[in-house]
Amino acid sequence: MWTSRLQAAGGDPISLLRGSRRHLPFRPAPGDRRAEPCGARPRSFPTGAPRGGMLEQCTDPRQIPLPALKQRSASMAEQLALRGGKRTVPEGFIRPWPEVTEADRQAVMAVFDSPRITDQQWAQSAGLAQEWAAYMGVKHCIPVNSGTAALHLCVGGLGIEAGDEVIVPAFTFWASAAAVLHHNAIPVFVDIDPRTYCMDPALIEAAITERTRAIMPVHIHGMPADMDPILAIARKHGLGVIEDVAQAHGARYKGRLCGSMGDAAGYSTQASKTLSSGCQGGLFTTNDDAIHDRAAQLQYFGERVTVGREREEQQYNAHGLGWMYRGDMFSQAFVRSQLKRLDANNALRVRNCRYLTEHLRRIPGIETPYVPPECEPVYYNYVVGFNPAAAGLDVSALTMREKCQEALKAEGVPVGQWQRRSVPAQDVFQKRIGYGHGCPWSCRPNAPVYRIEDYPRANDFVDSHCYVFDVNPPNGLELMGLYVAAFQKVMGNLDQVFA
Repeated sequence: MWTSRLQAAGGDPISLLRGSRRHLPFRPAPGDRRAEPCGARPRSFPTGAPRGGMLEQCTDPRQIPLPALKQRSASMAEQLALRGGKRTVPEGFIRPWPEVTEADRQAVMAVFDSPRITDQQWAQSAGLAQEWAAYMGVKHCIPVNSGTAALHLCVGGLGIEAGDEVIVPAFTFWASAAAVLHHNAIPVFVDIDPRTYCMDPALIEAAITERTRAIMPVHIHGMPADMDPILAIARKHGLGVIEDVAQAHGARYKGRLCGSMGDAAGYSTQASKTLSSGCQGGLFTTNDDAIHDRAAQLQYFGERVTVGREREEQQYNAHGLGWMYRGDMFSQAFVRSQLKRLDANNALRVRNCRYLTEHLRRIPGIETPYVPPECEPVYYNYVVGFNPAAAGLDVSALTMREKCQEALKAEGVPVGQWQRRSVPAQDVFQKRIGYGHGCPWSCRPNAPVYRIEDYPRANDFVDSHCYVFDVNPPNGLELMGLYVAAFQKVMGNLDQVFA
């Protein structure tokens, strides 16, 4: 039914809606945002995009056609699912990630079917290291068991010591900062650029002290951080750069792959990531031999071994403190199979999210992702902001986000929060819960104090934004059209939302 209705509407979900839009009588809405720019505008594309499925041959998002946009309908009144109406996205319509193909199954089963399964531990690790290094165009790769472990290898590989400081964005998954704490070093936070939700380079130098050793930009939600000024600041002050690429496999900044610009990089292959292991995993990369050697020692009990040759080279002599961060062979086999489709899958994510942006940006009160010039995000999550003033509402952004999020969920749209607070607002930093006795902060004088009010942009971002999940393939434009229809329905009936 939805397919036929969408096709009859010429691919435009807006024309599926009926009724008239109602503004709440709080105060007049400011100027209509439909004419406002939305950051870097997407390029013009031919019409006639296919509905979904894999486009293996179409690895460049710029080659993917985007349906032509139509004018939104002026009449939109309809009973919300929240108030007993019919939900917009039917049950069972959304398909999960990762998409598991027969090739993926065969790759994992080949490990089970090998004459000696334990031999596959080394073979899969060595194979993945070689293939990811080749994809990234870097010299070294070490597969590990999580993205957090990969970031820890970055910290240890750069020679960061107890009490040293690493600058981290105030908005990220807390594992970025945890990797610093794992090495008994101290995270120092800087606020974010409110447009990209990444670290604001303009705030970095004010956070540098005599103990600063590295900067850790995070390419959050697949959006590239502004790397050129970050790299320039690092060179000026003699600091290392650790890229957190947990959510940005294949994203590009000015033509360069995220993860290829700093001294070292850490990636996650946790099940939900754009490059998925189906469970847990991570990857460490660097071009520096010394950084690699320290990281390799750290990931395998402090021994000096080569990836894929641990069993042959192990001397049972720890040359320093080390962990057991080795990944498992089954998830690595799955990642290697998924890697063959990474660019094609990313292209489909980009197509889906560009479709959402082209439609959602026209709705007063909804803010869509800003894409800086020369950046190519991969949209691990699609981020939506709520602007009550633009919607004609006299409520806080937090209240609007919570109310609209509830209504969108009732319509079947998979929306929700990710982080509930900024990283420095979490208990581990507010209460300095580390290794006991306040360590590592108590282990050195003049340790940083984390005042929540020092990070207003990160705090505001958490309050005012939510995420649209399941923008991944094999979901296609038909589902994205239903998402748009649900947003239009909810935002066109705010009187019901706030009833």
